[in-house]
Amino acid sequence: MKHEDTKHQNEADSLWTMRDSLPRKLHVFPVDQAAFYPGMAAPVRANDELRQVALEQAYAENGNHIAFLAARGEGKPSEDNLHSVGVVARIERFGRLPDGAVQAYVQVLGRIEVDEWHTGYPATVSVSYPRETDSNPLKTRALFEKTRETFEELIKLLPGGNLPEFVKKPLSGLEDASKLADFVAASLNLKPEERQEVLEVMDLTERLELVLLHVAGDLEVKKLGIRIQSEIKEKQEKRQREYFLREQMGAIKRELGEEKDEKSVAEDKYEERIASVGLSEDAEEKARKELERLKLLTPESAEYNVIRTYLDVLLDLPWSDVTKDQLNMKRARKILDDDHFGLDKVKERITEFLAVQKLTSHRENRKGPILCLAGPPGVGKTSLGKSIARTLGREFYRFSLGGMRDEAEIKGHRRTYIGAMPGKILQAMTRAGTKNPVIMLDEIDKLGQDWRGDPSSAMLEVLDPEQNNSFLDHYIDVPFDLSQVFFICTANVKEHIPRPLLDRMEVVDIPGYIDHEKVEIARRHLLAKQRHENGLSSKEISVSKAALGKMIREYTMEAGVRNLERTIAAVCRKVAAGVASGEKRTVRVSERNLQKYLGPARFKKDRAARIEKPGVALGLAWTPVGGDTLLIESTRMDGSGKLKLTGKLGEVMSESAHLAMSYNKANADRFELDLDKLKEEDIHIHFPAGAIPKDGPSAGITITTALVSLLSGRCVNPTVAMTGEITLTGKVLPVGGIREKVLSAHRHGLKKVILPADNLQDLDEVPPAVRKEMEFHPVEYFEQVADLGFARAEEEERQLSAVN
Repeated sequence: MKHEDTKHQNEADSLWTMRDSLPRKLHVFPVDQAAFYPGMAAPVRANDELRQVALEQAYAENGNHIAFLAARGEGKPSEDNLHSVGVVARIERFGRLPDGAVQAYVQVLGRIEVDEWHTGYPATVSVSYPRETDSNPLKTRALFEKTRETFEELIKLLPGGNLPEFVKKPLSGLEDASKLADFVAASLNLKPEERQEVLEVMDLTERLELVLLHVAGDLEVKKLGIRIQSEIKEKQEKRQREYFLREQMGAIKRELGEEKDEKSVAEDKYEERIASVGLSEDAEEKARKELERLKLLTPESAEYNVIRTYLDVLLDLPWSDVTKDQLNMKRARKILDDDHFGLDKVKERITEFLAVQKLTSHRENRKGPILCLAGPPGVGKTSLGKSIARTLGREFYRFSLGGMRDEAEIKGHRRTYIGAMPGKILQAMTRAGTKNPVIMLDEIDKLGQDWRGDPSSAMLEVLDPEQNNSFLDHYIDVPFDLSQVFFICTANVKEHIPRPLLDRMEVVDIPGYIDHEKVEIARRHLLAKQRHENGLSSKEISVSKAALGKMIREYTMEAGVRNLERTIAAVCRKVAAGVASGEKRTVRVSERNLQKYLGPARFKKDRAARIEKPGVALGLAWTPVGGDTLLIESTRMDGSGKLKLTGKLGEVMSESAHLAMSYNKANADRFELDLDKLKEEDIHIHFPAGAIPKDGPSAGITITTALVSLLSGRCVNPTVAMTGEITLTGKVLPVGGIREKVLSAHRHGLKKVILPADNLQDLDEVPPAVRKEMEFHPVEYFEQVADLGFARAEEEERQLSAVN
């Protein structure tokens, strides 16, 4: 053993004995990822200028010797970024490649330690050649044998089994502990910091311990991987064996007539469903043809799954399932009254429908009605549909048509397309599960059309009671009866619904609510809902009627109650925060402390107050979200007799302004208008809220009144609002939206409304409570508008004194 130990030590001292023949000053070659250990011979490629110059100068100046130093991390090679322990190598061959890179073949001789760095390009270092030590020769020998044994075992576990010649030959000839440690470390897939750690250990015992630790770790990982792979393979083989055994058992049972395969079972189930779901004659014939095709196909065929999907869709439709209507008139009215306050006309129409259904319940060919609930947002159109379904005891399904542009969304895709499916109508029928559900088609006025088709045209068949008993969806390709479905459409602007489609529906206009109706809705429905959603009880928060009224007047300005509900929710959140933090347990929201929860008022009834000088008049307008007041301002300035209009006006409203100007010029003497300087002045008419589009003829008399006021110098009565179209002869023509316009005037605190005489009958639609609080003045000619619209002399004096 002593002889062997002496041999290892002598071989370890070989570089130490050569140190006098090696240069002490070397050029530096930075190494990024490659591992260099003594005894290695390897090619080195230099792509950048720094490394190329280092190789060239080392080859020419240092007796072909160069220092390889590993980088500490990413970044430009420098003294601070390179390790101080590396290797010295001899350049055996050197040459430049066609791509400009330099390649050298080097023989690594041994370890070096950097003693001093020298400036220059490339960098050079003064080095020393450290002597390897052996602190425990006996342990070193044992580690030597164990390391080689473990490494050979690791190599044998690699794919191929036996050691390759290029590893077996040098490994069998290694009898030096230092060379074995370096050879094994170079062969392992170590991290850069782990490679450097092995390089820096000069004691052979410690180095072999470190290398053995890495080899043993890799061996355990490899064994674990092989064991996992073996377990997986065993499980796969077990599953395959079980699968084949089951298949064999199934085949034996089928031969004995004891069991059917999965395909036969599925086909039998389709046979049973076709016979039991109550298909129409056409549908049953189609289903049986498809089933016969299915029987001829194998489950692996792509067409097999296509046919199965088609049969599933066809048989899932409610061909014969009908919900029995609950035709109790008193119960129906109670449900409608409980769910909605007001809306008497709508409730009356629903009650009429129920009465007809009750009287015709013995008929088999009853047709479902098609209603269109038209009104501004937030008035309860969607919730009305749910109430109707609950009243009838039918299933309810809703889907939105807003933005729909593809005809296939309604009529379905043909089965020739990949991913084909039935349209929304049949999907709704499948989900409802009955032949007579209530289906709500929301936002029908927002249907679109483009190159993909026109969904509104596809809806003609759906909403036509004369032909929807044989509705043909492209996917199922057989007629389906929709005649018993109660279709309810909703729209904000019925004028946007295509005329042929509108003609197939019975339109029920749902107007906006007046203030006292909103108070009752908030008290009966909205407040309780928001209490529940915010985790509050009636003891923890109460809101007075006066506070609700103030919310409506000063914090919302709408025809419906959607923003009112949001406002109530804001109050409830504030109260919930206080209750959760323990500050307050009971809160009463009143008119006096409402600002504490909602901040300053957002709306003020100041439109009338802005009519404080000539040239300003107040009109009434209709919008898709209800009625509104329309302030019209005019002024005169130096110019050349032009008329300027601003406020994002449509073509019809612009024409009304020009028509009003022509009427005033033609009747200047009658209204005592000052037209002397009109050729040297421009008239500018502005419609505030300039970002909102405006159009229509109903502002005709308002524009004319504003111009009369401007040119005569008289102020318009601030308590009067007006609407009506004017002709060149001064005739006032009727307009639409009277109910919404009157309710808007009422919301803004106006007391007098001028309207066309032909619209007088439309006041029947205005709630009686509103009619009692307001004055209505029907007019046929503009002269009547002028008499009513301008302030009396005493009122003019009062306004002038207020201005001054």
